[in-house]
Amino acid sequence: MKLVGMVDPGREPGRRRIVIGVVVDDRVTPLTDVDDFYADLPHWLERARAVRHGTVPLAEVSLAPPVPASARVLCVGLNYRAHAAEGGFRAPEHPTVFGRWTASLSVDGVPAPVPANEPGLDWEGEVAAVVGARLCDAGEQEAEAAVLGYAVFNDLTARTAQKLTAQWTLGKNADRSGPIGTLVTADEAGSLSDGLRLVTRVNGEVMQDGNTRDMIFGVSELLSRISATLTLHPGDIVATGTPEGVGYVRTPPRLLRSGDVVEVEVDRLGTLRTPVTDASARSGA
Repeated sequence: MKLVGMVDPGREPGRRRIVIGVVVDDRVTPLTDVDDFYADLPHWLERARAVRHGTVPLAEVSLAPPVPASARVLCVGLNYRAHAAEGGFRAPEHPTVFGRWTASLSVDGVPAPVPANEPGLDWEGEVAAVVGARLCDAGEQEAEAAVLGYAVFNDLTARTAQKLTAQWTLGKNADRSGPIGTLVTADEAGSLSDGLRLVTRVNGEVMQDGNTRDMIFGVSELLSRISATLTLHPGDIVATGTPEGVGYVRTPPRLLRSGDVVEVEVDRLGTLRTPVTDASARSGA
């Protein structure tokens, strides 16, 4: 089953409300407010599974991230050995977790602006896991069962800001730098440990070609370890890390600039497309 966030098409102009919709072929059926959806997931998932036909053409929908504004976005760095090595890091013994704000998220097709003080943005194609149940001190089996689904994610990074200090927060929260794709439920997507191929392309050229089976910490271990410190709630996102092939380690470094288009494609999850624009587009952030 495929789920999207969308602006309520029946809402009065100027009164924006985000709802969850069920995608069937090239059409979508709105379900309910995004907060209500995650507050009573069993009920709304049952309703969603009963949807057989979409009511609104997907092309006419204004998409939004498929999570509530209150969600935590927890990203995992250096979770592929080859990516850690290309940046000069040793493979971590513990997950390297940093945070994003939901305000930095965007969706398929929305341009990502390059901040004026950056030479460009770097790509980091990933798979994001969306939590579907409360997790506190969870074991790996409980954590695996709590995954609602997966989505393609691009952890676009402002490297200059990232490298100013040992804290990565600023460089990982540039305006509209966290595009996320359609949420595919876990029963349809399968397990990341089975191996989903992840390919990142810039202007059609392959930059990353990895596989989720190569993650150092799998999804269940990530969720379990995170829940030992902070309680996870339905709608929280855990971005599972990027494989090798990012831009800043290349000779010479290659970054995304205005006019470029970056695409991240993941088996069973689809393709996430992000055009890149200049800093003038930040006025609408």
